[in-house]
Amino acid sequence: MSNDETGQGPVALSFEPDLSTKQKKGAHKPIYAEVFTQKPEKASKNTHVHLFVNPFAGKKKGKVIGEKVKSLLEENGKTVDIHFSNFSGHLIELSQGIQASSDDIFAVVGGDGSLSEVITGRMNAQQGGVFALIPAGTGNSMANDLRLTTTEQAVQCLVDGSRQNLDLARVEMVNGLPGSENGQTVRYSHNLVTWGLGVDSTIKAEKMRWMGPMRYDVGILMAIMANNRRHATLTIDGAEMKGDYTLFLIQNSQTGGSMLPLAPGASLDDGKMDIGILKKMTRRDVLKAFGMLKKEGRHVFHPRVDYHTFRTLSIETPAPAAINVDGENIGSTPLNMEVLPSAIQICVPRSK
Repeated sequence: MSNDETGQGPVALSFEPDLSTKQKKGAHKPIYAEVFTQKPEKASKNTHVHLFVNPFAGKKKGKVIGEKVKSLLEENGKTVDIHFSNFSGHLIELSQGIQASSDDIFAVVGGDGSLSEVITGRMNAQQGGVFALIPAGTGNSMANDLRLTTTEQAVQCLVDGSRQNLDLARVEMVNGLPGSENGQTVRYSHNLVTWGLGVDSTIKAEKMRWMGPMRYDVGILMAIMANNRRHATLTIDGAEMKGDYTLFLIQNSQTGGSMLPLAPGASLDDGKMDIGILKKMTRRDVLKAFGMLKKEGRHVFHPRVDYHTFRTLSIETPAPAAINVDGENIGSTPLNMEVLPSAIQICVPRSK
């Protein structure tokens, strides 16, 4: 990735507007990338499933959904070992310790964070494999990109659907949020990594769980009104940028928290991840950018938003700053990322 004419960093990507759409917030909808760039593979005759269940997912309906999935899989001739998590990070321990055959499937009942934990456990064990997602979380961003809608459909994908390669990012960072740091940690992200206003808003939202899904909108509004100054050194594929920034949206999938279209240019198997950089903004600019984002990803046309792809990325800040990985506020800067192309496979609906 080359430096721009001012020497201030890599050249930002540009999007083509979809002229068949109506203008909203002063812009057409951008033309989205294909979610997958590679051809799907036919499912092999896997018979053994390791089923990981977050019982707290889906308004604490995860256990019920997990038992239903187990029954459906057994009706389809699968042998199933079921595992329930008891605390945050437990699925990493459970999945890492399993001795599995090369054709076993690792299925997850939960959201993006639960899938991230199981993937991290298997990657820690230096094994990739085939994974399946049965969406049951608060945030089901990956499920949205995979076009998974119901428990029954997701199970059917595992039984006789297709397989797609899925890129991951190895994320090395400080373990724990600022003020509670505890050494270093590594996660393997399939979905997103966020720094800045977006993390501030989710931290605020977690304190308002009684509000339900509306807490995310309230959290974003509170973070926008605070308009904190955030200085960072961002390095993309060796090109360094320093300045004050509002938000980094680092994406493998197109969809992020609250089902927002954060990365219209992202593909899950292109060997790269995408980053939307919201530069330093006034409150009015931030409100406009988020309004454009909610209108089908039009934020990529905002003059204070740059969009890039990368294979390596790092973030350094003057003081530790919070990091969100796959929907979970779990780390702090400094952060280093490396994209691992086609690291695993994921079950998807059968291609027509």
